[in-house]
Amino acid sequence: MGRVRLAVADSPGSKQLVDFARTTVEPGSLIRTDGARMFRVLATEGYTHQYTSGYSSPEPGHVTLPGPHRVASLLKRWNAGTHHYRVEREHLQYYLDEFTFRFNRRRPAARGMLFYRLLQQSVNTDPHPLADLISTRPEPTELDIYDAEPMPSNTFGEF
Repeated sequence: MGRVRLAVADSPGSKQLVDFARTTVEPGSLIRTDGARMFRVLATEGYTHQYTSGYSSPEPGHVTLPGPHRVASLLKRWNAGTHHYRVEREHLQYYLDEFTFRFNRRRPAARGMLFYRLLQQSVNTDPHPLADLISTRPEPTELDIYDAEPMPSNTFGEF
């Protein structure tokens, strides 16, 4: 399996997925999908589109599309083991970038290139001051234990 690219989309069936494929996949490449209709437009744009409908296939999804299932499985396991399922929505793209970096460099031929690529990415990335990375929270207030309502969490629990 080759390199992966991950990004956050607004919804599962949005046009953003097609735009993401256009920007990350070289024209003329083979794109394998699960049969979503939105990707069929790529066949008219110079891509070779091969789809396998998950509903009509006699084989389970991990057999027909092993790559996406393996990446999703490793991402869930990494999230559970590293972040203990505590992924904030506003930082989700940064978590995905870190996973992508680690996944794409899991078996490098030259181990020294790992540090070189890390430096290269840090130089090519816009600066993010600490105040932008940390969400601001209001000052803690004393709550009456009898009137306390559960506070909503901003944890991204759909992982």
